[in-house]
Amino acid sequence: MTSNTDSERGLVCIGDNVVDDYVDQGVYYPGGNALNVAVLARRFGLANVAYIGILADDEEGKHVRSSLVEEGLDDSYCRYVHGETGKAKVTLVKGDRVFVGSNNGGVRKRLALRMDEPDFTLLRQLGNAHSTCYSYFEAELPRIRSQLQQLSFDFSTGRDKAYLAAMCPLVTTGFFSGSDMSDLETEGFVRDVHSLGVLTVCVTQGERGAVLSDGRSVLRQEIVAAKVVDTMGAGDAFIAGFLSARIQGASLDAALLHAATSASDACTWSGAFGHPHPAV
Repeated sequence: MTSNTDSERGLVCIGDNVVDDYVDQGVYYPGGNALNVAVLARRFGLANVAYIGILADDEEGKHVRSSLVEEGLDDSYCRYVHGETGKAKVTLVKGDRVFVGSNNGGVRKRLALRMDEPDFTLLRQLGNAHSTCYSYFEAELPRIRSQLQQLSFDFSTGRDKAYLAAMCPLVTTGFFSGSDMSDLETEGFVRDVHSLGVLTVCVTQGERGAVLSDGRSVLRQEIVAAKVVDTMGAGDAFIAGFLSARIQGASLDAALLHAATSASDACTWSGAFGHPHPAV
């Protein structure tokens, strides 16, 4: 693996994209965990960000593509296929997004994304990658990890022991959603994830903030208050803010504060990162 300079360091987000269909409003927005992190990491201060994913050729897919380009991302590493874009159906209840259905990932779930040499060159250049448990991409992660300094992964609420045992040895920073866990349960869970090889473990816990451990110390970050319009993408914004700050050399404390502030900011606009489109 070749090294990169500080000016080249950046982030490659690999995996899922969807549209979030607000059935009560007749509008949809681009989304998907990996795409959200890519767009928001750039929005929150990281200059060098790329997205690799499968985009469908339907109207929703075309809107996703135009939105990511409008946000300043290069679309040349995306794959374009015939089929249906993944769609999550949601409603808003007092600003909080509630999922009510989906088409199970659309065409992206039926096709395997495979990396090739231009992708690996990009990974070596930027040095850091992020993916998610919703990307159906696990088979490629060993090859990806071999090209990188850092690989972060969003496990969401997933805590299946077999899945963690397979994935954690590849991951340097793991993000988990754990608002249902008590402080004692969180402490034990973080310890277990460290034992599987993850160097930095972060558990977000809704209004209780976030807990992060680097194996030596445990840090707690409170939420930053916001005038909530829509909570869609707030968790991805937290990850994007954290990664953006860390890749640029921020301390863990500073990165956590930037993450919380980014999540707060994301609650003040509609959709994960805006770009509404009338529903077809």
